[in-house]
Amino acid sequence: MQLRTADARQLITMLGMVILRVRQAQHCDRDELARMRVLLWPDGSFEEHLSELDAALSNRVSGTLPVTILVSQNENGALLGFVEVGLRSHADGCDPARPVGFVEGWFVHEAFRNHGVGGELMRAAEEWARAQGCLEMASDALIENEQSQRAHEALGFEVVDRCVHFRKKL
Repeated sequence: MQLRTADARQLITMLGMVILRVRQAQHCDRDELARMRVLLWPDGSFEEHLSELDAALSNRVSGTLPVTILVSQNENGALLGFVEVGLRSHADGCDPARPVGFVEGWFVHEAFRNHGVGGELMRAAEEWARAQGCLEMASDALIENEQSQRAHEALGFEVVDRCVHFRKKL
């Protein structure tokens, strides 16, 4: 079920807040997750995102390390956003002696931003990482994505590096 922006704003206006629950994503969420992923990562097609989700939802690993997708939903079951979190062997600015929780993707429908949905998703991701033995959480954002940078900083993340990535075909 995809929530239209007008419906979401009406829900927020009626309730004054968003009633939500954060849970692990299930196979029945895959189509809506794929739609949200297209909004977050538009370079991938809907079909490519479905294929990646099928693997992530069935295996719960990325390579050899655990990964999970957490979703927030309202009292009617509509998905408001998601966070994909996994383990990495290292991340910039983190202790290289132990694995770190890493936010691979974080998305909240525009109508629900600045209402605590993203924060609840991030808290659930941090709990998952702690349960995996992590002492640190890492993430990244594109340098021009100031909204994401502000959201990260509001939740206690600190900038540890800025860089420009290069590539050359051989």
